[in-house]
Amino acid sequence: MYEVARKIIDEPGEDVVANARRDRAARRNPFARIALFVRQVIAELKKVVTPTRKELASFTVVVLVFVMIMMAIVWAFDQLFGWLVLYVFGTPGV
Repeated sequence: MYEVARKIIDEPGEDVVANARRDRAARRNPFARIALFVRQVIAELKKVVTPTRKELASFTVVVLVFVMIMMAIVWAFDQLFGWLVLYVFGTPGV
């Protein structure tokens, strides 16, 4: 059900498509094309759904946890390769 609703939201509105076709057929001057672009941008921005405070908090936690996991993986590889280099080339200063 979520995918169906998302698909409908993501599709451009019929009025936006009709206006674009009409304006494209008319071959307006550059200023009219810029105005059309701005109108289309505003129409798309009206479709944006901002997350609730709860959703934003959960997204933030997910991102922070993912970054911490990736930092731990990079740290582990750094330690492993550091020990491997010391084993192959010996201790420094000897």
